Amino acid sequence: MSGEKDLSILLQDMEPVLNAGEYVFCTAEDLSGIPDIEKILFFFQETEAVTVVLEKTIADKWSLEYSYISSWITLNIHSSLEAVGLTAAFANALKKKISAVM
Repeated sequence: MSGEKDLSILLQDMEPVLNAGEYVFCTAEDLSGIPDIEKILFFFQETEAVTVVLEKTIADKWSLEYSYISSWITLNIHSSLEAVGLTAAFANALKKKISAVM
């Protein structure tokens, strides 16, 4: 199944879910500096380092540095990688919602 490409359908049918917890982005020279790679949620091998995403409590336990604490929202919808604008539209809607609350 290739996933939905139509932005209006994606926005109408998606089901955002706020995952419990706090999450952080940390960097390491390589994955050998990570005590338990199974605790990593995501990682990106970049030229200068490896960026890992994990729960804040784990980063604190391992004394890893981070500068930003974030939430994790899952958009339950099967979108195509060719779908354009979903992330921007969702971020814009989230920004408006947060601005209305503040």
